[in-house]
Amino acid sequence: MREIVLDTETTGLDPAQDRIVEIGCVELYNHMPTGKVFQSYLNPERVMSQEARGITGLTDAFLKDKPVFADKVDEFLAFIKDSALIIHNAPFDIGFLNHELKRLNKPPLPNRVIDTLALARAKYIGQKNSLDDICQRLDIDNSNRTKHGALLDAELLAEVYLEWHGGRQPGLGLQAGKAAESTPAMSRTTSRTGPRTQQIHKTRPNALPPRLTIAQHQAHLAFLDKLPKRAKWLTQTD
Repeated sequence: MREIVLDTETTGLDPAQDRIVEIGCVELYNHMPTGKVFQSYLNPERVMSQEARGITGLTDAFLKDKPVFADKVDEFLAFIKDSALIIHNAPFDIGFLNHELKRLNKPPLPNRVIDTLALARAKYIGQKNSLDDICQRLDIDNSNRTKHGALLDAELLAEVYLEWHGGRQPGLGLQAGKAAESTPAMSRTTSRTGPRTQQIHKTRPNALPPRLTIAQHQAHLAFLDKLPKRAKWLTQTD
């Protein structure tokens, strides 16, 4: 199962007027990070709002020579494909992405969307559920998040999402590093589609001892001999 954790940064809050200035995506496969990411800064072809500059640290001068959305849209769509999108406050990001696609006469994103903000509000009722709040609650290090960045935020959100699904142990007790070595019955392999687990079948070193005594076995055969012929089943032994 392939999923994409996604985040955007924008010039403001109104998708009808503002534009995307950064897209960041992290690929997960079977709830495991593959190491594949997509990230691009974008020239919004308009000025950043003062609030957006303060949040992201991105300036008009920095974004001036970056590609426009039209230059990166095919690469972006090829990366996300038809995978489910994991987004914190999804209506915001999806709204901006679909407005950008509409400007290019492209259809809106058809992908299934999982809104982690909605999940957090259901999970942590009555608590603050910003990405920073959830990271602190789950003891995820977000100390380098002094400014918002799409790829950084997507990476942190991926950690949150994986933690909600048992960390990096999706139902198999698989752990990274030394912990994985302590589970000899499992091995980790990597393919083009990402990490996966493989069951190793071990041969039994010694045969199990018989569970019936000779007397019990003979008594069972005697009982079968008393049954009507049509009721008998396989009675022959080696």
